[in-house]
Amino acid sequence: MKTFVRLTLTAAFLFQSVSAFTQEEGGGKRLYQSYCTGCHGSGGKGDGPAGKSLPVKPADHTDAKKMDQLTDNHLFMIITKGGAASGKSSHMPAWGGVLKEKQIQEIIVHIRGLSRAGNNSEKGVSKDRQGGN
Repeated sequence: MKTFVRLTLTAAFLFQSVSAFTQEEGGGKRLYQSYCTGCHGSGGKGDGPAGKSLPVKPADHTDAKKMDQLTDNHLFMIITKGGAASGKSSHMPAWGGVLKEKQIQEIIVHIRGLSRAGNNSEKGVSKDRQGGN
């Protein structure tokens, strides 16, 4: 009986941990959709409807080479204080007064997922090109 109770509690704990992780990632995606897609686009390529009218193209979050050069702390600063405060475009607004620290961190997790997806698709494209030659 004690073993059954322990297993049940362990399973419940693991389920809650996985659910919390899933909600965090989902939260980052929802926040990204709400605050970032206007300029960066829903896929993160910098092709959002508002971004098309800006004098500087918004960052392409799927560009793994460029995104890998930016630390999470640097991304946090850009999102919190805006582009001008971090040497980027002044058209990137500061979200620090609107979003909480945890929300910004969730957005960064989502952005990192976009760049990993971009990196995987680049690798797939180059393999296809190599195979066709």
